[in-house]
Amino acid sequence: MKAAVFMEPGKMEVHEVEKPTIQKPTDAILKIVRACVCGSDLWWYRGIADREHGSLVGHEAIGIVEEVGYDVKDVKPGDFVIAPFTHGCGHCAACLAGFDGNCMNQEAGGNGGYQGEYLRFTNANWALVKIPGQPSDYNDDQLNDLLTLADVMATGYHAAASAEVKPGDTVAVIGDGAVGLCGVIAAKLRGADRIISLSHHEDRAKLAREFGATDIVAELGDDAVKKVMELTDGNGFDAVLECVGAVSAIEQAGKLARPGAIVGRVGVPQTEPSSNTLFWKNIGLRGGIASVTTYDRKVLLDAVLKGEIHPGKVFTKRFSLDDIQKAYEAMDKREAIKSLVIVSE
Repeated sequence: MKAAVFMEPGKMEVHEVEKPTIQKPTDAILKIVRACVCGSDLWWYRGIADREHGSLVGHEAIGIVEEVGYDVKDVKPGDFVIAPFTHGCGHCAACLAGFDGNCMNQEAGGNGGYQGEYLRFTNANWALVKIPGQPSDYNDDQLNDLLTLADVMATGYHAAASAEVKPGDTVAVIGDGAVGLCGVIAAKLRGADRIISLSHHEDRAKLAREFGATDIVAELGDDAVKKVMELTDGNGFDAVLECVGAVSAIEQAGKLARPGAIVGRVGVPQTEPSSNTLFWKNIGLRGGIASVTTYDRKVLLDAVLKGEIHPGKVFTKRFSLDDIQKAYEAMDKREAIKSLVIVSE
């Protein structure tokens, strides 16, 4: 089968590799329909984070179940499914508490292989999310919406849930990548009254408004803080969604939050900020790995199927699997908000 392979920073290739097989009774083999490139993939693509050269990559996809292990009862061959990157088992303490992103029974080694024709998916019985019908029942835009539920939309929602966004809130969203834009969708879905997106890219700001942002702030650094605070008469925000991961973004979130507010963080941090920047205002900082299966089942799949949200618009360029290098380059050069990868029809 064909699969995307990380060769070295800045270099992706498509290789013929052995098709995966069932290794555990809790496994499933999926035929991938669509996959995509994540902003977190750019950490190792750019050489900022380590990844084994020659490894399979990708952690977001939708596909068709081809085969299941004997312990998998809730999905069967032929089912159309979302393949979350979280692989929750559904019965450990973390999953039962609603934090399947921190499942205590995840297989060691992390994610990889979603950007390929077939995928071995672990903890398949609970983690996979069934989609009604088949891919042919959905149009192109709907398939893209469904694909976001494997990670990026659920991650944006996790930022809003972690910040405890509720009806009537005023919310600031830091980060205008795909996660930040999905954070705007999530804040609106949870009933926020006013949503400010910090964005200095015209195409992303336009999409943020389409998703529900009431205000756009294009300034940077302290100028952005000053401008954003003016919008709340200096009071600060009821919730701040931090969708970047940089220390500067978390510290900026602390400046924007009103006393007692919560910052919901989902940007993957490389270093941690000083807690003193938050302590003196009683600001909470929480978040982490999204609970993808939990959010999909409780909120997001239904919202997509009803046409209430359209997160698939974050895919602004599409590529075949054979053009995986171009898909990464488009993300790296900011030519695409998020790159869609068509694997099969």
